[in-house]
Amino acid sequence: MTGQPFPVEAGHIMMFARAVGDENPAYQGETALAPPTFTMASAHYDPEYHLRPRPDEEWFGSGRGPGVMAEGGGGLHAEQHFEYHRPVRAGEILHARTVLGRSWEKQGRTGRLLFSERITEYRDADGEPVVSAVTVAVVPEGPATPKDTR
Repeated sequence: MTGQPFPVEAGHIMMFARAVGDENPAYQGETALAPPTFTMASAHYDPEYHLRPRPDEEWFGSGRGPGVMAEGGGGLHAEQHFEYHRPVRAGEILHARTVLGRSWEKQGRTGRLLFSERITEYRDADGEPVVSAVTVAVVPEGPATPKDTR
C-alpha cells in the first residue's frame, strides 16, 4: 500500500473525541470507532506537514511574535467535505494520498479569489477506500486594500 501511513490508535481517538467534546462510548477502548473528521489528525503523522512546529524554527502562530507565514500563505481553509466508505477503527493503519483537485476563481469585493481543492484518499492495508476528504482553500489574488471611507 502506498501513501503516508496513519496509525489509528485508541488513545488518539479518545483524545480527539474529548477535544471536540464528544464523550460517546463508541470512541472509547481498544475497539473504538473514530469520530467524524478524525482523519484530519493524520497531518500529525506527516513529517513534511507545513504547519507542524519544528525545534528551533520560528513558525506561524508560535507566540514568539507575529511569526512567519509559509510561502503561499495568506489563504483560508474554506470548506471540508468527507465521504465515508466505512467506519475508521482503532488498530488499523490507513494510508493517505493527496492529489490536487479542481481550481476556479470568483470575483470578491476586493479582487479575485482563487479557489483550489486537495483530495485525500484514506485506504486500509488491503487498498480499500475508507474515507475520501476534499479540502477547499481560498486565496485572494493580491493584498486587500482598505476602502476610502471619506
